Amino acid sequence: MTTTPDTAREERFRELYTAHFDALLAYAIRRTRHPDDAADLVAETFLVAWRRWDAIPSGDESRLWLYGVARHVRSNAERSGRRRERLGERLRQQLSETSDAHPSDDVAEHSAVRTALQRLGAADRELLMLSAWEELEPREIARILEISPSAVRTRLSRARRRLRDALGDDHPEPGRVMSVGTMLSPEEGR
Repeated sequence: MTTTPDTAREERFRELYTAHFDALLAYAIRRTRHPDDAADLVAETFLVAWRRWDAIPSGDESRLWLYGVARHVRSNAERSGRRRERLGERLRQQLSETSDAHPSDDVAEHSAVRTALQRLGAADRELLMLSAWEELEPREIARILEISPSAVRTRLSRARRRLRDALGDDHPEPGRVMSVGTMLSPEEGR
């Protein structure tokens, strides 16, 4: 059996992993809040080791090198977390400044629409959300779903009909908006 450079590298990597995994995991657990974060830190550290295989020193120095990589990975993750928090705070501030309506004003209607959407199939739900929530046109939806624009229009029409059916009789038919001027009087009946 011949050993290729790739299989030799894999074998050496397995040896490095086996020799230092427990110590690296203990290091990560002591420095993170959650075990999942520690596992991610160790996985990312060994990924860097695989990618930078030629930079790893030999012998016991490899363990110290891995600790250094883990330290950098943890620092990068913490910086990313702080950036995400700042971005989230800015977005929350912008949303609170631009939101004129009180959130509870449309809760009942939004709840009914969400419930009706959940009753639909995944394909109908995706079409409707891309159209209404993302405000995409059929040609744009067609590119995302990799179907023709005419197929999108047909499927969108059917999905809207199914959504109206799921919403029930509480909502007017398309094209028939009832207003004060068009409301039937009690004498005329409904």
